[in-house]
Amino acid sequence: MKDNKKEIRDDEFRVIGKADGRTDGEARRRNRLIGAVSLALVLLIGLFFMLRWPKGPAEEPEGGVFDPAPVPVQAPGDTLPLGHPAEGTFTERVDTVINDVHLALFIPHNAVPELTLGVPSGEGIILTAQAADVKAEDHKILGAFVLKGKPLAWGLSKKGYCAIIDGKITVGTSENSPLFEEATEKEGYFFRQYPLVDKGVLVENEHKNKTMRKGLCCRAGQVFVAVSMTDESFHDFSQALVDLGVEDAVYLVGGHRSGGWWTGEDGATRTFDPEARSGTYANETYIIWK
Repeated sequence: MKDNKKEIRDDEFRVIGKADGRTDGEARRRNRLIGAVSLALVLLIGLFFMLRWPKGPAEEPEGGVFDPAPVPVQAPGDTLPLGHPAEGTFTERVDTVINDVHLALFIPHNAVPELTLGVPSGEGIILTAQAADVKAEDHKILGAFVLKGKPLAWGLSKKGYCAIIDGKITVGTSENSPLFEEATEKEGYFFRQYPLVDKGVLVENEHKNKTMRKGLCCRAGQVFVAVSMTDESFHDFSQALVDLGVEDAVYLVGGHRSGGWWTGEDGATRTFDPEARSGTYANETYIIWK
């Protein structure tokens, strides 16, 4: 029986492939490409539905025994007792944490504010903090200062100001304040300092160092002294005051060595910092309540 297949001679070659003209290698590459594209589409569809699928409640991370306990952040309304009824003359201390900044708020009750030149003394003082700075070269008062109607210094080194006229404190930011002249006319008080908050807006200051900060603050008509219990920059301290709801604030002489103390409802007098040194310079000025 004769074989129908033609024999291939040594001097000829024959191309063996698919009917459509593709070789086996091309077909395999095409199949792999189709498989890769299909897999990519499946993954993209799965990712789409995974992102849109409603998630369950997130699990709280489990803390270890050496992890520091979280510090609760109190809402401003809970930290500052506006209109707190008080009998007697004393300073109320309220502690709060704003943006990881530990603030101690010192709120004077039933006391009249004024300024003094030199370390204050005498009975009845319930709160005191250094007010204006002194110049480095001659230790004179830095910026405009009025003491019971008498101007002791002039100049606009800092735009923040505090005026005490007829027993009322006004805190603000302005290059030219008519309250300087009014203080001289009505035997009032006036001093200049760095502005911290102006009408609820943070005021940036150039200093970038960190230390204990103090500020004279006004919030909803209540005036108090805020002290950072941790070393803070001007920016972080001012931001904490803004988030506390302070409308206006000016700086008070800060640092761990700046003088200041307060008397609580128990009658005990305590300093802001054990390292404080009062009376280093003859022209130190203080804001007091008594």
